[in-house]
Amino acid sequence: MHRFLAVVASLAAATSAFAGDALPPLAGETVVTPHISGYGELNLGGLRYPDYDDTMRTGGGAARVNIPFAGRWNLQGDLTYDRNWDGFGSQSGIGGAIHGYYRDPDRFAAGVFASYTSFDFGDDFNPSSYSIGPEAQIYAGNLTLYGQAYFGRLTFGDFHGDQWGVRAVARYFVRKNLRLDGEFMFNRLDEGFNLDVFGGAVQAMYRFDATPWSLFGRYQFERIKGGSFGADKCVIGLRASFGSKSLFDEDRNGATMDTYRANSMININ
Repeated sequence: MHRFLAVVASLAAATSAFAGDALPPLAGETVVTPHISGYGELNLGGLRYPDYDDTMRTGGGAARVNIPFAGRWNLQGDLTYDRNWDGFGSQSGIGGAIHGYYRDPDRFAAGVFASYTSFDFGDDFNPSSYSIGPEAQIYAGNLTLYGQAYFGRLTFGDFHGDQWGVRAVARYFVRKNLRLDGEFMFNRLDEGFNLDVFGGAVQAMYRFDATPWSLFGRYQFERIKGGSFGADKCVIGLRASFGSKSLFDEDRNGATMDTYRANSMININ
């Protein structure tokens, strides 16, 4: 966690050296000719369960492609992979999502999404989950506000549990290639009684000018309401983008949608 905070601090400190490139230039960079774009990314870090004093290694990746059509309508596809492991075993999840939405790059984006994830715990306990719901983004200068709500089901063996949740994200662009994120989520699973999970995350991402390469660091926590179980995750990662000129351009014209990926994977979709 200390290494993650150092990464965030170093990225934030870089803003002072580029103050002249900050707020005003971004407003005129949103409208571009619609075209296919996307990115792929990898991350690596650690996952800690503080209540059990247990630590695992964690890693994963994602690929997202956005395809505009019929003017301002967009179709985005996602693939994700996450894995936690230690000397005693591993758990992994492979997921996919599709987003269909309308976007005005100067004002908002709104649509619906559906996701599916299959889990592998190295034995016969291999759950799966799906979710579907609305999502929307509001663009206000250098700030993007992103909200999702969903309903779905978690299945393992003969058990089927309904779940629903909400997610809120704020992305702030200090400059066109430096993005700071804050995130909150809540998920309720009905398994005969309500299992409530809430969490949050902070993230910093920097893209090297005139290149497709970005570096990011992320801290994410989750807690079960009324229980002792929790998980804290810190990762650093590398992203390669195509079809976009900057992180700001990617957010307003490219693959801007995503879905929540849980620390311990099984608790939420």
